[in-house]
Amino acid sequence: MLNEGATILVADDERHLRESLAELFSAQGYSVLQAADGAEVIDLLRERLPDAIFLDLKMPKLNGISTLRRLKESPELRRIPVIIVTAFGGSEQTIEGMKAGAYDYITKPLDPDEVLRTGARAIEVSRLSREVEQLRARADANDPDNSGSIIGQHPAMREVFKLIGKVAPADASVLIVGESGTGKELVAQAIHRHSRRAAGPIVAVNCAAIPPDLIESELFGYERGAFTGASVSKPGRIEQAHDGTLFLDEIADLPLEAQAKLLRALQERRFERLGAKETIASNFRLIAATNQNLEELVADRRFREDLLYRLNVVKIELPPLRSRRSDIPMLSEHFLRASRGTKPELPSGFSQEALRVLIAHDYAGNVRELKNLIERALVLARGALITAEDLPPLGGRNASDDSYLTELMELPLEQAVAGLERRLIRRVLARSQGNRTEAARLLGINRQHLYSKLKALGIE
Repeated sequence: MLNEGATILVADDERHLRESLAELFSAQGYSVLQAADGAEVIDLLRERLPDAIFLDLKMPKLNGISTLRRLKESPELRRIPVIIVTAFGGSEQTIEGMKAGAYDYITKPLDPDEVLRTGARAIEVSRLSREVEQLRARADANDPDNSGSIIGQHPAMREVFKLIGKVAPADASVLIVGESGTGKELVAQAIHRHSRRAAGPIVAVNCAAIPPDLIESELFGYERGAFTGASVSKPGRIEQAHDGTLFLDEIADLPLEAQAKLLRALQERRFERLGAKETIASNFRLIAATNQNLEELVADRRFREDLLYRLNVVKIELPPLRSRRSDIPMLSEHFLRASRGTKPELPSGFSQEALRVLIAHDYAGNVRELKNLIERALVLARGALITAEDLPPLGGRNASDDSYLTELMELPLEQAVAGLERRLIRRVLARSQGNRTEAARLLGINRQHLYSKLKALGIE
């Protein structure tokens, strides 16, 4: 069956409703666990971890809210998506549940289609989270300093992780767009490592770094005598990517003539080396990246529209670092550990003021700029922590103006997170001009979830 292997835990003290949900999920191929109260949930989780939990709020012994909070205390259990089942979508208990970290909620009387849709989405999130963790684990094994891993928990990055998980098993072309330094090559590497072609090569070409008169010979290869200096035959990058992935970075800089030849190679998976008559087959997957607007280049006749269509089967947009400031502390710690290595004499962390300065900066160079800042500070710092004095004067917003960051640093974690959520949602609402449907889309949640957040956070 389609859903074979996925497990759902249904927790509700109403036996009839619990068994009805169990039958509904079983008919779709899910394995189902049942619990009559929160205490049974905790006991079951000691033996088996489900992919998603449907949790009624009103249960004896240990109610839904208390159970949810217990789950979120455990690093192993907090990753399981929890869907709240409630009779009142706008109740204070529902709001408390969403604040406590529930993935979503559904209201009674239950709509079977909505239940199945919500369960499928939650299981997809659970599956992709595991895949990303496995991806990172494999990357860590091959890359001890974690330089190849993708770091981020911001909703925009979670959407990127989801897309990686969905597109990696397919052979479709992928276009990765984003500002310079956002990590486009890391995403390409992640897609390749998680694909069926992982055993094959990933061949990277920076189109902007190769002179225009040499790009064709680089991509397609050449035969001996094809041009002055061609003393031996040489395979091109497309040929080298056979049964693997060809990653063309900065593809907007590819000359028009080379674009035409690339389009043919994409369509036919065949091409000729320069100076050759023999046609060569190459079973490659193409991933391209750019920091430019290809649609504008098409309008200016500097990029082929037909090639854009072939590239843009799946588009992954990477957010600039200034749009996901909540990831900066995590990224900073990551780069600090990677650069510090096993040298105990180097700083092992950041002062609060240093973190506030790092969070406040606008990062024209994005993640790459942050990495360079941390490496520089590690060289200059002399104490146990990197301080604000170890950082260069940074442009962008004035850190001292961000009084909310100073305040949040002094709050308990849950209150600090609520403060950041409140500020983020207000900004997104302003960006969407008050359109809550659009705001929910930008935040990566459904409208009901957004409405609950608005009420829980006291946002008008």
